[in-house]
Amino acid sequence: MVRIIPMASSIRPSLSSLHKFSGSSRFCVSLLSHNSQRKFSSFHLGSVPQLQSFGLKASNLLREKGGSLLVSAAGNMAQASTTTTQENVLEWVKQDKRRMLHVVYRVGDLEKTIKFYTECLGMKLLRKRDIPEERYTNAFLGYGPEDSHFVIELTYNYGVDKYDIGSGFGHFGIAVEDVSKTVELVKAKGGKVSREPGPVKGGKTVIAFIEDPDGYKFELLERGPTPEPLCQVMLRVGDLDRAINFYEKAYGMKLLRTRDNPEYKYTIAMLGYGPEDTSAVMELTYNYGVTEYDKGNAYAQIAIGTDDVYKTAEAIRLCGGKVTREPGPLPGISTKIVACLDPDGWKSVFVDNVDFLKELE
Repeated sequence: MVRIIPMASSIRPSLSSLHKFSGSSRFCVSLLSHNSQRKFSSFHLGSVPQLQSFGLKASNLLREKGGSLLVSAAGNMAQASTTTTQENVLEWVKQDKRRMLHVVYRVGDLEKTIKFYTECLGMKLLRKRDIPEERYTNAFLGYGPEDSHFVIELTYNYGVDKYDIGSGFGHFGIAVEDVSKTVELVKAKGGKVSREPGPVKGGKTVIAFIEDPDGYKFELLERGPTPEPLCQVMLRVGDLDRAINFYEKAYGMKLLRTRDNPEYKYTIAMLGYGPEDTSAVMELTYNYGVTEYDKGNAYAQIAIGTDDVYKTAEAIRLCGGKVTREPGPLPGISTKIVACLDPDGWKSVFVDNVDFLKELE
C-alpha cells in the first residue's frame, strides 16, 4: 500500500508501552490499579511503618512476613490483571472486522508487468500513483474494486530493474475457469509455463504454474466463477504449528484445512478470513527439516484491514510477533497503520478500515 517510514508517533497508553516483549509469548507485565497502588504504597518491602503499639518484635515480624505477603498479593493481582487483559485483547481480535487488502511486491519493469497481468491473467489496472520525491511508482491491479477485493500492489523503484525473490516466497494463486486456455494465452504472449495443466498430485483439481516477467510464480487453479479470483499467497515457514498459532491468535485468521504430503516431505496449512472458494487465503508451507529461508528483497508484505491498529499491535506483541512500526498515522495522508513481523520474519501491515476507505476516495 505505502512505504513504511519509521517515525515518532503519538501512541495510546497500552500494555506494550509499559513492558516490551522480546519475541516471547510469555507475559511478564505487572499492573496495579491506581487504588491498589495507593493501598500498598506504604507497605513496600523494606519500608514498613514502625507502629509503636506493636513494639520492636511485632514491627520486625510485620517487616519480614507482612511485606512478603503484600508483595505476593500484589503479584497475584498483577498476574490476574494481565491475564484478563490478554484474554480481552485476543477475544477482540476474533471480533475485529478484518480482510486481506493487498499484497505488495517489487518489479523491475512496471509497464511490462502491467501488460502481462492485464493481457494474460485478465486483471484490471485499478490505479497508479507516482511519488517522484521518493523515487518510486505504485500500480494497483486486480479483479474488482479495492474496497471489496484482494488486489496486487506493484512497486517500481526508479532505476532498479532486478530483485532477488529468494527461496521463502512460494507463489500467488489465481482461480480461472479454464486452466488450459489461460496457459495457451500465456504462451502466446511469451510467458513462461513451469508446470503444464494437469491434476494436482494426490487430487483432482486441475492446476498449472506460470511465471511473470520478474520470475514470480502463479498457480492457476481451475474453479467455477468466484468473487475473488486472486485467491492465494503462499509463503514457506520453519515451524508450521507455531505459524498457525500466531496467525490464528494475532491475525485472527481461521485454520481452514491442513494437508500433509509425506511422500514429498511437506505440509501445508490454509488460513484466512473466509472460505477458500470465495476469499483470499494464506497458504503456509512447511518443508520437512527446513527451519529458515532466504527471503530476498522482492516480496514485501501483506496488508490487512482492521478497526483498531493500537489493539492490533497489542495482540501481535502478546503472541510473540515483532512490531516494526508503532501504530499511528502515516505522514501526509493520516492513514493509521501498524507494521509487524510474524515469527518467521514475514512482514504484514494492518491498515485502519475507515482511513483506508477515505484514502481510496
